[in-house]
Amino acid sequence: MTDADTGAAAAVKSPAGTADHLARFFLDTHIEYEPDRIQWPVLAADERTRLIGLPFWQEAVNTESVTSRKVMAAAQLESDAQLRKAIELQGFEENRHARLLAALTARYRIPIQTPPPFQPRSAENDFLLAGFGECFDSFFAFGLIAIASESGYFTPRLVEIFEPVVQEEARHILFFVNWVKYRRSQLPWWKRPAYRARCGWLILKQVASRVKPARTLGGDNSAEGSADNFTLSAHKDLGSNLTLHALLGRCLAESDRRMAPYDPRLLRPRLVPNVARLLYWLLPASPRWGRHRRRGSSV
Repeated sequence: MTDADTGAAAAVKSPAGTADHLARFFLDTHIEYEPDRIQWPVLAADERTRLIGLPFWQEAVNTESVTSRKVMAAAQLESDAQLRKAIELQGFEENRHARLLAALTARYRIPIQTPPPFQPRSAENDFLLAGFGECFDSFFAFGLIAIASESGYFTPRLVEIFEPVVQEEARHILFFVNWVKYRRSQLPWWKRPAYRARCGWLILKQVASRVKPARTLGGDNSAEGSADNFTLSAHKDLGSNLTLHALLGRCLAESDRRMAPYDPRLLRPRLVPNVARLLYWLLPASPRWGRHRRRGSSV
């Protein structure tokens, strides 16, 4: 039985939707690993060149570092002791992701700068903004890690090292969307519309921040576009010729697979998968520019 299976079984004992149900799910599915003890594989020259050439390492380190601080700050606002412990654990895991990335970049001599100091504003808004951002990024990360594994772009050992990180992100967004639902349920009825509106505004901010990098999926290969919100454009850097249609299909399948082990009574992330599912059905399986190119090709 996996840790996820054990956590699902334990969480089922608690009434659905309660603080205890949500906290027990998250605490019981935590896995232990220590980034400082990871045995990094020796890479051939071409493998290291591919790794260094990926443009998102700085963005990834910055994101994980800032997110861990936002989560830790938000934990202090939680009145329920078990939920507070769960949010603190998420902060620990986010920091562990940052440490793992720091260890990887140091091991393979990938140049990155120290992340800028985090300037907190509103602890709850910061937590909400980070959580909605993870819902976008993790959805694409699920598909991208599978693509990287199958294409051989990353060595099997690197994929193995990052596997628990990606699964933790699935737990994080699952916990987050259920925490948002729980938090809203604890408010007086007359405050709930404003809370929904605030969440909607923060989601729109995350969407707006991803409009420019999302355009790189359609052919904008500028360095500026590829550096922000790395998961939206990383499929090109991973050496794959996937269309956006195929990429979305893979992300949807991997998202379902990542969520499957957990208590089915927990609310699943819906916004990003639903938008992706709509685009998947609307977009052609092959890009139009590809057909035009073949038509005018002399081959």
